Amino acid sequence: MDYAIAAFVVAALGYLVYAVTQAVSASSEAGRESMRRRLTQLDASDEEAEAPAVDIVKKRQLSSLPTLDLILSRLRWTEAVSLVLAQAGITVPLGVLVLAALVMGAFGYLIAYALSGHFLVALAAGAALLLCPVWWVKASKKKRMARFEEQLPEALGLVSRALRAGHTFSSGMGLVASEFGEPIKSEFAKTLEEINFGMNVQEALDNLSVRVDCDDLRFFVISVKIQSETGGNLAEIVENIASLIRERFKLKGRVRVLSAEGRFAAWILCSMPPGIGLVINFLNPGYLSVLFQEELGKMMLYTAAGMMLLGVLVTRRMINIKV
Repeated sequence: MDYAIAAFVVAALGYLVYAVTQAVSASSEAGRESMRRRLTQLDASDEEAEAPAVDIVKKRQLSSLPTLDLILSRLRWTEAVSLVLAQAGITVPLGVLVLAALVMGAFGYLIAYALSGHFLVALAAGAALLLCPVWWVKASKKKRMARFEEQLPEALGLVSRALRAGHTFSSGMGLVASEFGEPIKSEFAKTLEEINFGMNVQEALDNLSVRVDCDDLRFFVISVKIQSETGGNLAEIVENIASLIRERFKLKGRVRVLSAEGRFAAWILCSMPPGIGLVINFLNPGYLSVLFQEELGKMMLYTAAGMMLLGVLVTRRMINIKV
């Protein structure tokens, strides 16, 4: 079994290196092709110069490896994961993340098994490293969406002022795309490009709500769609939504302050057992060795760790108040 895992690690690492090499080579080849096309156009006369062929079909490549790209394209979960990567603002291909997760998981299993000799410990370490890219993607998405929510009230306020000044809705979104920073800049710019290319405003806003996982943005999209069907003062509607979002942020800040005591207590309760164990081991070395050598002691440690994890989850559920 160990030889099979080692062979899998070597194969996955080889695939990862090959994927990175192919990605760099493809980028360099695209640059050379662009430079060659420009030089050809400069050398040719105005009558002979032909416009380069433009491919307007949107293509999605999950991996630079053709085989891996074909496998990933046939899986059902790749579309949902690609959407999460887009929401997180990660441009790394999905195939690179998959291979990196497999390599990290296999290496974590082998190293933990070599150090501990226990299958369950090695399996837990491998699973933890396997999930590291998943946690990184979720953390990136959470950070980007939180930044988007912070920018949204001011962006809607700018759209409302632009509407009051006589600008169109598209012009107001263009002002947001030019005046604000990331991530709302790029998202509104994509929506504006879709509208300029002939897409319906409602469809472009629906695509925006799909790309961005934000409830406040969905309220804005629904309000604009209802106003387009029933009529009304769009500037006033957008301004009311912006004011509502600002008030929700204030309430969320108050809830966070009131729940700070619970979070602090959770940190203290989780850090006390290992801290006291380190102090006891420093004052009396070998006193706690029975917990690591005897089977009953190991079972007690596993039980204590599981109960601490359960307590953290329960405490987090109690202080995680949705606003």
